[in-house]
Amino acid sequence: MRFAFICAHRHDWSIERLCQVLQVSARGYRAWKVRPVRLRQRIDLKALAHIREYFALSNSTYGRPRMTMEFKEAGLDIGERRVGCLMKLNGIRPVRTRRHKVTTDSRHTLGIAANVLNGDFVAKAA
Repeated sequence: MRFAFICAHRHDWSIERLCQVLQVSARGYRAWKVRPVRLRQRIDLKALAHIREYFALSNSTYGRPRMTMEFKEAGLDIGERRVGCLMKLNGIRPVRTRRHKVTTDSRHTLGIAANVLNGDFVAKAA
């Protein structure tokens, strides 16, 4: 985290001064710069590229479960939680759209039922 901060602000201040303030060695920073990217990070970057592609193809509707199914169909073995974490970290959220289903037809041509009770709700016998 400190080395990433130094890398981001190396144009504003000298690397030696940033290392001194953050209490890390300049040699450690240089070793961090040339260190190769971890395998897990490389796999995550590839998965993220696929997530963005499938998300765009689905019109922003695929969530974690469907995205995992797409990975399985493509032959990539990535779990649902990992897909969810990658989506959450990168701000990829599906748009949930549900259509309103009308269940009442007020414009029907059928007759209205007769009022049998006529508003008399008092019991005649107990």
